[in-house]
Amino acid sequence: MTKVGLLGVAAVALCTLFVASGTLGASAPVARYVEPHSGSNGFVRVADLFGESDEEKAARLQKEQNQDDAISRLNDKVRDLEDTIRNLTGQNEALSHRVQELDDKIDRQKKDFEYRLCQMSAQQLGAGTGQGDPNAIPCPGSSGAASSNSPPPANDGGGSAQHLAPGPGVLGTLPGGGTSGMAPAASATLGSTQTEFSSAMNLLAKGRNDEASAAFRGFADMHPKDDLAPQAVYWVGDIAFVAKDYGNAERAFAEVIKKYPNSSRAPDSMLKLGQALIASGQKKEGCTALAALKEKYPHASAAVLGQGSDARKAVCR
Repeated sequence: MTKVGLLGVAAVALCTLFVASGTLGASAPVARYVEPHSGSNGFVRVADLFGESDEEKAARLQKEQNQDDAISRLNDKVRDLEDTIRNLTGQNEALSHRVQELDDKIDRQKKDFEYRLCQMSAQQLGAGTGQGDPNAIPCPGSSGAASSNSPPPANDGGGSAQHLAPGPGVLGTLPGGGTSGMAPAASATLGSTQTEFSSAMNLLAKGRNDEASAAFRGFADMHPKDDLAPQAVYWVGDIAFVAKDYGNAERAFAEVIKKYPNSSRAPDSMLKLGQALIASGQKKEGCTALAALKEKYPHASAAVLGQGSDARKAVCR
């Protein structure tokens, strides 16, 4: 067949398609292929000449809508997981503190037991334990150790009292001049405040937040100069922050920064203060606090500085 004949067949095919398209209306599907003349192999693709069909467009839009819905659901799940992680982090910190206290207590009791056992052995053998005594039995922690639980001196029957060195409940060298009576009082005070703080942490670990907050507040008010006071005030603020009581949270975190600026909890309090201010609608003040975090506490932990930076990027434009 001549070239003119081929062009005639193709023109007839295209005209047939246009006529069919006008006859069937806008909703009729567009043929993707037309069969060529009998002397040619394969089919001729013509769908691209007419653009995307209604069915294809509807399918594409539905697919995009499904993807948007899936992304929205994933974002909701991520936010829920972040909230859960924050709550679990607070509980884990409280439990870790409690475990550390128990480990320290067990370690002290173990050392105390070993020391007292050594002292009893020395007493039974009639040997000394003091430094400079060639017959002394070396006991762990026996170099000038002092404790409020020291056993009384034992008399060896020869008119001279054999003084047993006290156990290592609280280690330290006693000053001379009759001031040893101060050691039991200091030990008792330390043990009392530690017990009070541990009780408050125990309430927090059990989820009894209101009682824990009251216990921490009472501890900070009764022992404002104790090393644990800034920790107690911080937990008052953190409990209020979790409960979305942002006013009390702000006051507690500000108290830590003002009263205990050099404490280990001061950077955390600055971060939480900024977050509480933003959450309560005081965006300008909160952003100011977050901006001052790195300048005021450049040696804060990377986690605290990172959270402050992320919060500023997300909120403070």
